[in-house]
Amino acid sequence: MTDFCGGATAPEAPATNGFSFDHTLRNSMMAANPLLGGKLPKFTKTGTTIVGLVYKDGVVLGADTRATEGPIVADKNCEKIHYMAPNIYCCGAGTAADTENVTGMIASELELLRLRTKTDSRVVSAMTLLKKHLFNHQGHVSAALVLGGCDVTGPHLYTIYPHGSTDKLPFVTMGSGSLAAMSVFEAGYKDDMDEEEAKELVKAAIRSGIFNDLGSGSNVDICVIRKKDDERQQVEMFRNVETPNEGDELRASVTRPAARDFPRGATAVISSSFEKATAAVVVADGAEPMSL
Repeated sequence: MTDFCGGATAPEAPATNGFSFDHTLRNSMMAANPLLGGKLPKFTKTGTTIVGLVYKDGVVLGADTRATEGPIVADKNCEKIHYMAPNIYCCGAGTAADTENVTGMIASELELLRLRTKTDSRVVSAMTLLKKHLFNHQGHVSAALVLGGCDVTGPHLYTIYPHGSTDKLPFVTMGSGSLAAMSVFEAGYKDDMDEEEAKELVKAAIRSGIFNDLGSGSNVDICVIRKKDDERQQVEMFRNVETPNEGDELRASVTRPAARDFPRGATAVISSSFEKATAAVVVADGAEPMSL
């Protein structure tokens, strides 16, 4: 490229618009390199139960504390409820490194926005920053998030999926234990719950994930985010509020169904028969059929 005087100038910088999949290409090249063993390093994933619930005066978030690395429990007491702003917190499921770093990065952006605007952060602002970042990476950042908080417009609760889609609902669950937790919410949720009712329902939902999902386990963490009130603090974190896997007294509060021992012959057999199979099976293209 030349300028109007005929001299050479620096080449134009490449366009930065659109998606960038540089890391995906790098990872595939690493996996194909025999010097690296043909395998990428393993990452720690969280088999997780995370939930959120809107009650009359705020939001209650909940999470279990087990982090898994394949079939191995990597951390029995990890913290899955992340700070976003003084009035906003976020639960993370998916890849542990992704949830930690995405929430930390957006928390920094929210702080800069507060310094510039001289106002408190809004929950919808945090949701928009998170979903734009995840959508730009097209699901390669494995972070499934439950975002909750209270701002000048009231309490808000969102789910944010790894590809960037979002939902706004009165009660939500995510993670591998989400189905068990959702069954508890659907059975016990009602409009305009008070704080104690909401906390007990969230704890019951997390317990259901702990005892019905192999990826979830250990303890129960909850976070209460209230509307601004001079009489009470706005955010209250309850770390390890329940440890249902430790001690007989705590275990006694969680009832499990007794094992059933069915004796032989309890199920009636109407009839039985045995026939020798004679069908031909082709094991590969071009091969001779083999008879059984």
